[in-house]
Amino acid sequence: MATVSRPPSSYLFLAARPDGGRRVGLKRARDRRHLAEQLRAERMVPLQTWVMPAWLATPEKVGLKDEAELHQQLAQLLSRGVPLTEALEVTSQTVGPKAKPKVQRIRDLVAAGSAFSDACAKAGMFDTITIAVYRAAERTGDLPAAAQQLSTTARRQLAMKGKVGTLLIYPIIVMSISVLVVTMLLTVVVPKVAESMQKDGANLPWVTELLMVTGNGLRNNALWAILAVAALGVLVFLARRTILAGGAWLARRVPLLRDVLLTQEIARFFTVMAAMTRSGIVLAEALGTATTALSHPKLRAELETMRTKLIEGGVLRVLIERVESMPLGTRRLLIAAERSGDLESAFDTLAEDTVEELDVKTTRLMAALEPALLVLMFLMVGSLILAIMVPIIQATAERVG
Repeated sequence: MATVSRPPSSYLFLAARPDGGRRVGLKRARDRRHLAEQLRAERMVPLQTWVMPAWLATPEKVGLKDEAELHQQLAQLLSRGVPLTEALEVTSQTVGPKAKPKVQRIRDLVAAGSAFSDACAKAGMFDTITIAVYRAAERTGDLPAAAQQLSTTARRQLAMKGKVGTLLIYPIIVMSISVLVVTMLLTVVVPKVAESMQKDGANLPWVTELLMVTGNGLRNNALWAILAVAALGVLVFLARRTILAGGAWLARRVPLLRDVLLTQEIARFFTVMAAMTRSGIVLAEALGTATTALSHPKLRAELETMRTKLIEGGVLRVLIERVESMPLGTRRLLIAAERSGDLESAFDTLAEDTVEELDVKTTRLMAALEPALLVLMFLMVGSLILAIMVPIIQATAERVG
């Protein structure tokens, strides 16, 4: 009777390093024995291990940078006639510590007779798209070309991730600084100024008195305030999927930002399609796999409908016209490429062009975001400053009068 492999769990571990130090980290393993083998492969000795709850654990993912490096190394080595097991052994020395055990496991599985794509699936190294590309390349016998195309795909996705990451980091930094300044003003500056003016007999506006009471309350109950913030952080973590889904829904309706998100999704689609079609995967199968990489509901629904109609015998050029989420120029280029029978090159060209377009739109959004964040920062900090300045100006005017 066939045994069912146990799904990997997440473990929190405390291990001893070769230099005598200690390391705390997270790893996914089938059991504690498998975890110990992974740690020993990294020259560490497990001291304590704890199984993480399923709702708290997050899968240990291999970064795009390591993926790009792995594909590039495989492409170079395999194209020069290096056997696959030796190429994987060399590649395991060039990737990061998170990817190294997975690459070594792939090498062991390949050495034991498994197909490369099956070994990648068992090791949990890549997503379904990458595995599908390698599986198709095994049928055609052209693994080096597939690895090179996947390297290009990973680097494009890394560039897109960097652009969107930069777009998100700037508002986070500005808002964090604003919150820190507001907290300092509210708990230190406003109460002291308000109390000093009350001693001088000045009549404070109700807004200043409210801020003074709030600031004193936060300062006198700092521990409870910190615990409340921590509890809020835990709630946000537990509801992170709902919050992210709501944030994505809102972002797709904000001018400029929705264009950036849609362009990012289109660029991801063409990047994946370029990798899959060049590996010999038929168009309908490539569409079915590529749409799983998309998160934009409208674009994904239109592409899934196009795939369904194509399988039912629809005309591709007519179906492309119905994908209204894509720009008109993009649809026209795809139709022209379909007529000439060169969709593979069209996907590759559109992937490059869309990544460049994403760069332009991200720059425009940043240009619009900077003054908006400055205004928001002024409203947060400036309101507190006005709460201090208005009573001072009123008291000065009364004295002069």
